[in-house]
Formats: sequence, structure tokens, C-alpha cells
Amino acid sequence: MNSIQSYGEKLKLERLFDTFHSNFRLTQLYAAYLERFPEIITKDMIDSVTEGGLITAEDAIAAILSELFALDTEKDEDDRRFFRNYVLPSVRILTAERYTSNPYYKNIKLPDVKRGSWEFKNESYKPYRAVICHDMIINEDFSEIAPLGFFEEEFHFPAVLEDGNEWMTLTPVDLDTCDDAIAAAHGRVITFGLGLGYYAYMVSLKDNVESVTVVEKSEKVIELFREFILPQFSKPEKVRIICADAFEYAEHTMPDEHFDYAFVDTWRDASDGAPMYKRMKPLETLNPDTEFSYWIENFLISNIRAEKLVGIREKYNSGELELSYDEIVKELKK
Repeated sequence: MNSIQSYGEKLKLERLFDTFHSNFRLTQLYAAYLERFPEIITKDMIDSVTEGGLITAEDAIAAILSELFALDTEKDEDDRRFFRNYVLPSVRILTAERYTSNPYYKNIKLPDVKRGSWEFKNESYKPYRAVICHDMIINEDFSEIAPLGFFEEEFHFPAVLEDGNEWMTLTPVDLDTCDDAIAAAHGRVITFGLGLGYYAYMVSLKDNVESVTVVEKSEKVIELFREFILPQFSKPEKVRIICADAFEYAEHTMPDEHFDYAFVDTWRDASDGAPMYKRMKPLETLNPDTEFSYWIENFLISNIRAEKLVGIREKYNSGELELSYDEIVKELKK
């Protein structure tokens, strides 16, 4: 490359690194916020800021987050850009009716019951408690927005606890991130991971779905599901449950089953899901007639790309980077 091309490559790489830095910054800020003080914003706080109607609830929340994260949007251009491009568009006001009108919420009732170390329980979010409410939004320039939702009223949701810790829940992110996979399901469907049976229930209601096979490795989860949830299904005859390891089943049994659609949901979040996602993706080649989809896939892709960029950045800083900008983009999109 000549000197002009090299300078142009350097500028594009620096912008790419800046974008991933902002992605990481948002992820870290939101992770700390959700873990340490997700209920710090209250209804009284929002009501006082929005009184008079000059500012929306979304803008009020974003402004409070800006203060919480110590962003200097008055004097610091980087903070101002970060707030405008990342924090502000991430905030969502959620309506409880959007979820409580869902067929599962309306028809499936979980009892408050304990079985050994397991417990069914109905929990709730206080008004304006922060929750991740959808899959990651990934833009063409690799910038990422993690949608952060806030209910204006108390929101109730079912949960299963193991030894007092949440093991399975049905929250906004669980519903919203399944919408596309539910809409696309057809014919003979297989889903990896049972959870509270939300996906199996919603898919079983579809006329164009012949059957739903659920692969779940926990016998206890299957036992609880069969006793308390499956009897409430409108079409339980469509559902087949198999106790097996997802990866072994996908590799050794699934190719002979000839499913039309597969939904993989065997992880709790992106950190534990990324390795499983990378393990499952190659198994798609063994099932060429099956259309695959993955829960929170964009969060998984984000996690994997961030890992790749760490190595690329290290080589760039040491002068050992041999890939061009276009080659790096191609590698990130794999």
C-alpha cells in the first residue's frame, strides 16, 4: 500500500476500534447498573422530571443514566457522542399489557410450590426497574445498542428457583427475543432447552406446526414441566420431550429426524452462550434441510466479535497486523 492508502486504512481501523470501545463501554456500564442498582430510578423521580410535559419519560431516564454514569455531555465531546449514539437510543418504555396479553401469560399459571431445592414462584419488577428487553441491535458500522426497558407500573412474571437462585424466568427479554423464532417455525420443529416451556407452547399453537420436539438434559426440569405446565397446554399432543444432551442429539440423532425448524436456547446469557453457540453452529451442516435460529443470537455475536477484536487490536498495537481493513471486517462478520 502507498502512504495515502496506509493512512486511510489507519483511520478506518481507528474508527473501528473506537466503535468497539464504545460498545464495550455501554456493556460494562449497563452490566454494573443492572447488577448493583437496577431500581435506583423510581416513579417519583420520573414524575418530578416529566411534570409539565416538556420532557418524555425516555429522555428523563436517559438524562438520569447520564448522571449516574458520570457523563460530561456539556464539555466532553466523546461523552456527548456516546450519550447521543448509545445511551439515548437504548431506552425503552415498556407496557405491561404487551406481555400480559400474550397467550402463555394468559393461559399458563404457575403455582407457588416447592419441591426439594426447586421452587415455582411469581416475582415482580418495581416501576422503572431496569431490564434488558430485547436482543442486541447491531448496526452496519458494528455499533451495538443493548435495549434497556422500564415499566411504568409493577410487572409480574413467573420464575423457577433452584436453591433460592433464579434458574428460569419469563421476562420481557425472554418473550421479545423469541418472537422471530416463533413466527418462522413451521412443520416439524425442534427446540433445545425447555425452560418454562414458553417456546414450545407458542409454537404448538400454530396451525402450520405439525409437532414440537423439546430436547432438555435436566430430568428434574422435565418432571416439573410435565406435572405443572404441560397439562395446561392447549395442544399437548403436539409436544414430545426428550431427555438428552443438546449437542449429542444434534450430532447423532437429529440428522435422521428431518426437522424443518430448530430453535436453540440452552444458555442463560451471552457469556455462557457464546461457547455453546460456536459448538452448535458447525452441526448445522449435518442437518442441511433444517432452518436454525438461536436465542439472543446478536448478543452472542457481539461477545464473539469483541473477543476477536481484542486479538486484532493487540497485533495492531504491536505492528504485527497483516490483515487489511476489509479483511478484518470480513473476519468479524464470519
